[in-house]
Amino acid sequence: MNIEGIISVSYIIATILFILALGGLSNQETARRGNWYGIIGMAIALIATVLGIVTANYVPMFIALLIGGSIGLMAARRVKMTQMPELVAILHSLVGLAAVAVGFANFMDPDRLTHYLGVELTIHDIETYLGILIGAVTFSGSVIAFGKLSGRMSGSPLTLPGRHFFNLALLVAAIWFGYQFVVQSVDGGGMQPLIIMTVIALVFGIHMVMAIGGADMPVVVSMLNSYSGWAASATGFMLGNDLMIVTGALVGSSGAILSYIMCRAMNRKFLSVIAGGFGTGGGAAAAASGEDQGEVDPILPEETAELLLGAKEVMIIPGYGMAVAQAQHIVDEITKSLRAKGVHVRFGIHPVAGRMPGHMNVLLAEAKVPYDIVFELDEVNDDFPNVDVSIIIGANDIVNPSALTDPDGPIGGMPVLECWNGGVSIVLKRSMATGYAGVQNPLFFLDNTRMLFGDAGDTLDQVFKAL
Repeated sequence: MNIEGIISVSYIIATILFILALGGLSNQETARRGNWYGIIGMAIALIATVLGIVTANYVPMFIALLIGGSIGLMAARRVKMTQMPELVAILHSLVGLAAVAVGFANFMDPDRLTHYLGVELTIHDIETYLGILIGAVTFSGSVIAFGKLSGRMSGSPLTLPGRHFFNLALLVAAIWFGYQFVVQSVDGGGMQPLIIMTVIALVFGIHMVMAIGGADMPVVVSMLNSYSGWAASATGFMLGNDLMIVTGALVGSSGAILSYIMCRAMNRKFLSVIAGGFGTGGGAAAAASGEDQGEVDPILPEETAELLLGAKEVMIIPGYGMAVAQAQHIVDEITKSLRAKGVHVRFGIHPVAGRMPGHMNVLLAEAKVPYDIVFELDEVNDDFPNVDVSIIIGANDIVNPSALTDPDGPIGGMPVLECWNGGVSIVLKRSMATGYAGVQNPLFFLDNTRMLFGDAGDTLDQVFKAL
């Protein structure tokens, strides 16, 4: 078997492993196995590419691999779980930047006009153009997402007048410059329209993510994941690399499907995500609704423990505050203690709890919480009338009744965990500050709600000691 055959077989094996990885990651019990499939598949693909395709400049290549691998290793060891959403966003930006860089390098290849002629050149130019376009949108959009998720930028949506017409104008301009690029490329030109398009794509990516409110950022993360996959796939077509085409398509399609599923769970329209148009309502209303709506009823950790011990049904609803406090381990200890005393404990997970898809599920899995007591929103919402005590850990928007009562608000229409239909709701928060969407929560002021103020890790530790 020649070297081309070995590369082809390696790519096929890597592709199968990537598909198995996606299948494994679809279920909590098999997620670890899925990760290993992905790791092995990427190792095979990398080795086959380096040894089979690269023919020169080995030293710079290995230096680049060493630098990239070192950065990845340090990030994996040092980045906390609370920082994973912004890490994912910035990694997506690097994929987009790579697509842009490869696209420009490919276009500036001096042998390009001799390798491709006629229709082949046109197709190749379109592939290059699309790769740079999608890559630039992914890069700038991911950078803005990183800024919002890390708190370096406001999570409030930027609602420019006529923003949809602005997006449409950018799209029309990108198509026009694409035509100019293809026409000029035949004669050895095309750099100017390519640069102008890149700037347009960067502006579109920035405006698209800036227009999306903080409560919808988990959808943005999955959407950008999809964009990064399509950018990689376009780059694969540009380079004639089958593995990049297939892998990019897998990432792009799975990210799009995840975005669609999350949009349905949030009662949003998928097409409006693509246009950067949802999560934009109620900017002024959001500011007004940040005001207190009455008096709250505080509770002590010891009193919380008494309520838990006297309950038959307990629902734990984790939010981003649990991630910030790194309280998932003490939550697991409390869960074990209550279950040992005969209390039926379940977890209610909202699809956009945290800052990225599955954020809470990952934290609970890290703490070894049993998978069979972790349920999604639609599985437990109807059970709240039978729940004696609900514990909301650092969550605001996902348990906000105004999502149902204020259709014009920033979270209007979003399904939420209706814990107020149960017995007592105990809300753990550091203060009365609003959530990521910037809206106050009427739940805090209801008669059956108790507020347990302080760091979630510290207060839950006190609750555990009192059990």
